Amino acid sequence: MLSPFVRSALVLGLMCAVGPLAIDMFLPALPTVAADLGGTVAGAQLTITAYFIAYGLAQMIYGPVADMIGRKPPVIAGLALFAAGSVVCALAPDMNWLVAGRVLQALGGAAVMVIPRAIIRDMHTGTQATRLMALVMLIISVSPMLAPLIGSGVIAISGWRAIFAVLALAAALSILITLMLQPETLKPEHRVPVRFSAILRGSSTLLRDPVFMGLTFVGGFGMASFFVFLASAAFVYSGHYGLTPTGFSLAFAANAAGFFSASQLAAGLGERYGAERVVSWAVSGFLGFTVLLLVLVAIGFDQFALLVGLLICANACLGLVIPTTMVMALDDHGDIAGLASSLGGMLQMLAGGIMTILAGPFFNGTPLPMVAAIAVSAVLSFAAMRLTLAARTRRTVQPA
Repeated sequence: MLSPFVRSALVLGLMCAVGPLAIDMFLPALPTVAADLGGTVAGAQLTITAYFIAYGLAQMIYGPVADMIGRKPPVIAGLALFAAGSVVCALAPDMNWLVAGRVLQALGGAAVMVIPRAIIRDMHTGTQATRLMALVMLIISVSPMLAPLIGSGVIAISGWRAIFAVLALAAALSILITLMLQPETLKPEHRVPVRFSAILRGSSTLLRDPVFMGLTFVGGFGMASFFVFLASAAFVYSGHYGLTPTGFSLAFAANAAGFFSASQLAAGLGERYGAERVVSWAVSGFLGFTVLLLVLVAIGFDQFALLVGLLICANACLGLVIPTTMVMALDDHGDIAGLASSLGGMLQMLAGGIMTILAGPFFNGTPLPMVAAIAVSAVLSFAAMRLTLAARTRRTVQPA
C-alpha cells in the first residue's frame, strides 16, 4: 500500500504531466515543422515562446478561481481546453494556426501549473511541502526524460501531427485521474469569493513584498535559462552538432535527469542546512557553471560533451533552487495561496518568455547565443538571490 504522502505525489504528478509533455514531446519536431509548414526557425521558436507567455498570463485566472470554487473544477476545465488546443495543432494548415493552437493549449495547461502548488500548500508547509513538491517533480521528471524519445518515435511512425493526438489523449487521462483520485483540498469554509478589489488588494500585497517577488524571480530567471534552451537546443543539436531527433532526445533527457535528481535532495538539505543556505549555494553553483560554459564556448572550446556536461551541472543546481523557492514564496501567504501561486507562476513564465524573445535575434544556429542567454539568466538569478536573502534576513530580525 502506498502511503498517503506518496499517493498524493503520484496523483499530482500524473495530473501535472500534460504541461511538460506539451513542450518536451514537440521539441524534436521543431526543425521538421519549420520545413513542413514553410516557416522559419524564428516561426518555429514562436510556437514555444507563445506557449510560455500564454501559459504565464493564464495563471492569473486559475489561482483566484481555485480560491473561490475549489481546486478540482478549474483543473478539469483547463485540461479540457488543453485537449481542444491539441486538436487545433494536429489539424493546423500553417504556422499561424499552429501558434494559435499552442496558445489554446497553454491557456488550458496553466491550470495544472498553478493549482497543484495551491493543493500542496493546502496540505503542508515548510520542509514537508518542499518534500512533496520535490516528489511531484520527480514523477513529472518522467516526461522530460522520456517525452522527447516518445515524440521522436511518433514522428518516425506517423509524423509530427500525431504528437498532438497523443497530447489530447494524455489530457483526457489527466481529467479521469483528477475526477477519480484527487480529493478536494480546499474546504468550503475556506473559499474566498472572487472580487476584483480583493484580487487587486492581494496582488498589491504580493507585488510590494520584496521577499515574495525576489524568490519568484530567483526561480523565474532560473526557469528562463531552461526556456532559452528549449527554444534553441533542437536547432543547435541537430544543425550544429548533427544529432538525429533520437540523439537530441537522449541529450535532452540527460539534462532533465540532472535537474530532477537534484530536486529530490532539496527538502533534506533544507532541513539540515536551512532553505536560505541551500538556495544561496545552488544559485551560486548555477552561476559558476553557466559562466564557465560561456567563457569556454566563447574562446573556441566547441565540444558537444562539454556543453552537455556543464548544462547537466547547471540544471542540477536549478533542481535545488526551483522547488525550494516555490515553497518559500508561498509560506507567508497561505490565506491567498492560489493568487500567490498564480502571480508567481505568471511572472516566472513571462520572465522566461521575454528572455527567449530577447535572445531570438542573436540566434545563429551555433551554441554561443544560447549559452550567453543562459549565463545572463544565471547572473540575474544570482542578483535576485542576494537581494532577496538580505530582505528575508531583515524581516526575521525586525520583530526582535
